[in-house]
Amino acid sequence: MNTETSSIATEAQILRHRKEKAKFLRDAGIALYPNDFRRTHLVADILAAHGEEDAAALEAASNPVTVAGRIMALRSFGKATFFHIQDVSGRIQVYAQRDDLGADAYNIFKKFEIGDIVGIHGTLFRTKTGELTIKAAWVRLVTKSMRPLPEKFHGLKDVELRYRQRYVDLMVNERSREIFRKRTAIIQFIRNFLNARGFLEVETPMMQPIPGGAAAKPFITHHNALDMDLYLRIAPELYLKRLLVGGFERVYEINRNFRNEGIDTKHNPEFTMIEFYWAYATYEDLMDLTEELFASLAQAVTGSTTVTYQGHAIDLARGWTRLSFHESLERIGKVAPETFLDPQRCREFVLRLGEPVGKEEKLGKLQAKIFDNLVEPNLIQPHFIYGYPTDISPLSRKNDANPDITDRFELFICGQEMANAFSELNDPVDQRERFEEQVRERAQGDDEAHVMDEDYIRALEYGMPPAAGQGIGIDRLVMLLTDSPSIREVILFPLLRPEAS
Repeated sequence: MNTETSSIATEAQILRHRKEKAKFLRDAGIALYPNDFRRTHLVADILAAHGEEDAAALEAASNPVTVAGRIMALRSFGKATFFHIQDVSGRIQVYAQRDDLGADAYNIFKKFEIGDIVGIHGTLFRTKTGELTIKAAWVRLVTKSMRPLPEKFHGLKDVELRYRQRYVDLMVNERSREIFRKRTAIIQFIRNFLNARGFLEVETPMMQPIPGGAAAKPFITHHNALDMDLYLRIAPELYLKRLLVGGFERVYEINRNFRNEGIDTKHNPEFTMIEFYWAYATYEDLMDLTEELFASLAQAVTGSTTVTYQGHAIDLARGWTRLSFHESLERIGKVAPETFLDPQRCREFVLRLGEPVGKEEKLGKLQAKIFDNLVEPNLIQPHFIYGYPTDISPLSRKNDANPDITDRFELFICGQEMANAFSELNDPVDQRERFEEQVRERAQGDDEAHVMDEDYIRALEYGMPPAAGQGIGIDRLVMLLTDSPSIREVILFPLLRPEAS
């Protein structure tokens, strides 16, 4: 009995059996890892060109093809074998028989296994069941697989194993392959969208002497030659705005950010964002641009402006709800203004929610805790929430009519933040005062508060034009457009705990 096909075979037995087959092939003079194979066709090309042709047309044309792919399924009937190969573009069936390959070559071929990468040359025909198939004239081993595909001993039920061994997940899971193809398409669409509107793509430092641009804990590293600590960036914001000072009026960066925070279905310590800055625009201009971007992106990637996410039909067509921060507390959170506008009552309410409250915690932070608990989870359809308190918006321009709030919005869809944007604070005196307040909060124990950045203040003193800027979480956007419940589904190699020894 074939050890590998036994239902009770252990992983160790399977691996030993594979090594034995590899030795047989090597002893027979078969190269296990040659590098001289060249193909002429991808599977998708074959399906596109011949998928509609009937058996007679295929036989008459006798089109030769040379393909390569991983064996994904194999059924042997003694002197003939049907197997499926998979390349980057799709799957196709192959038929190999001893009379075509020759007895010696067929006996060698019979040692090939599921998981091996092979090269095939042959012609196309249709089987009795009508399946487009390659009739092999020869089959070559291109890469020997020393491990079986996972169905043999554990299937794909272990979600963590899918993330840890993404290379295996991609082999056997078409859903995963489709997610990452869409991820690439989403990023390319965003890049083209901004390029077409005159934005310049730039790159800014990922190691920074001062962490800034967001309220988050940084990762710390050390540069030996300069003997100085550096921080993996938590955001590129302050560098991108330096470019506005320098005269680049529309800039963007598709960037990797690093935040030393917890891991859950919405957070990974390393993640991707798009940040863009637009001189002579306001946060209201960014609302319009964001609606246009999301609607056109959804149409391009999914074929519709309505997408399904975890059972919700999300309408991304333009015309999204716009609510002020305080309106959202009242209308959606069902909290009376006399409660959230009064510092003491607000503090007591937050404590009743079970949230910790610092001794010197300001009203805006208290209101934000109410928002996080009672408003954000209920924002299913797209909502722009604008007019955030100034004391939780240290880089945002104050509202001209009410300096207690800022010209800032956040976008929420399906109960999670998708974007953060604001009219930029370009007054160096006001910015210094905001930084100084952040420094005081940091001294009081808030280790996510901003630190002072004197060079950024100096840049503002040269004069930054009025502008608006925005960050969009690429990973969460991909989650939305692929109906993925966890951020780990849309990051090729998410951070995981070390494997148990």
